[in-house]
Amino acid sequence: MVIVMSWKGESNPSMGSSHSSISLMAYRHQAQFFLHLFVLFSLNAAVLSFDQRPNISAVDLAALSAIKDSLTDIPGSRFFSTWDFSAPDPCSSFTGVTCSFNRVTILSLGTGLSHSPGLAGSLSPALSNLTELTQLVLFPGLITGPIPPQLGQLTSLRVISLNNNRLTGPILTSFSTLPNLHTLDLSSNQLTGSIPLGLTKLPSLKVLILSSNDLTGELPRTVSAPLLHLDLKKNNISGLLPRLPLTLRYLSLSENSLWGPLNGLESLSELVYLDVSMNKFSGPIPSSLFLNPSLSSLFLQRNNLSGGLPSIKMDPTIESFGKGSIVDLSHNFITGQVTPLLAGVETLFLNNNHLIGPVPEECIKSVYSGTTKTLYLQHNFLSGFPLPQGLALPDTVSLCLSYNCMVPPVGISACPASAGTQPSRPESQCSEFSHLSSMD
Repeated sequence: MVIVMSWKGESNPSMGSSHSSISLMAYRHQAQFFLHLFVLFSLNAAVLSFDQRPNISAVDLAALSAIKDSLTDIPGSRFFSTWDFSAPDPCSSFTGVTCSFNRVTILSLGTGLSHSPGLAGSLSPALSNLTELTQLVLFPGLITGPIPPQLGQLTSLRVISLNNNRLTGPILTSFSTLPNLHTLDLSSNQLTGSIPLGLTKLPSLKVLILSSNDLTGELPRTVSAPLLHLDLKKNNISGLLPRLPLTLRYLSLSENSLWGPLNGLESLSELVYLDVSMNKFSGPIPSSLFLNPSLSSLFLQRNNLSGGLPSIKMDPTIESFGKGSIVDLSHNFITGQVTPLLAGVETLFLNNNHLIGPVPEECIKSVYSGTTKTLYLQHNFLSGFPLPQGLALPDTVSLCLSYNCMVPPVGISACPASAGTQPSRPESQCSEFSHLSSMD
């Protein structure tokens, strides 16, 4: 830095030393002034330079770049349109990316919007470099290939949701080592193999959804994880019903090849939703299922269940089922009479069983009051449906009584096509079944 100073006025030899002192002081003041300006300029430049650097760790930024390279927007999707790697702050500008202290903690790939077709490609192993990741969400799309084995190294993961894509291969056994895993949803893919044993023992796992895959093998004898939600429907799982956690509120095992008794369901008093339909379960239905005040959806249809239904409440203060409830026991071999415990169920399917006798008065009143809106009793051996005096069937009710050992009341014809066109069974069938029933 060069500073030039000029002094105007006549020289005075007698003032030489004074002028020299003043000039030196002025020089020092001006030098300090310019030095301050230089320091301020340098600091501002440093701040600007810092602000222009990405507000994210270099490792995470490189991982995001690799993830983007392995995926692409399906035409009509614009998810990656905000992923500009020259942006100053990817943590705030990248769609689907959430950070904490410059590290990626949540990654949601895709928008999940109904009009967005999602992403295609494969999952990059670079996901494992996001070591602070707690949630990984993959929205529906066309992503193929296996789940990267490296995902099992991310010990901070609490949520893994990779549903509705075309992922193949087995479920990672390394998922069983994730101590903080709360939710695992791998549904609606093309995964194969068996469910890793360790997965059902994870101490923090509350939600496990593996439905609509090609999983095989048997379930472990005991599921000890403190699950609230377990959904394994639409697979090829076989074997007996395991011992399940008492914490369960939602259980769906439908459309598998499970067999044996339903005894394991007796102690699940917290259940709100239960679906074990379309399996090979046999034996009687546990009476506790009809006495559970929490249960509002019960699907046991299309099994080999037999025996009668409980008719007396063990505790008269317990109100089971109610508004919005649905019970489907159809297409089994259930015998005996219709239980009044099912009066009040909003949607009730008891068709295609071996039920006999008259329909209980409580159930009929529930239908004619409009509380029960759907009652299917077709294809049984029922002998009576006494109509209540002075009441008409509400227009909102669907009631089907065809193909029983009685003539359905006039005006009741709200039957599905599968019920057939015959209003009653042949007398020979009713007599033969009555004789066989009396011998049991």
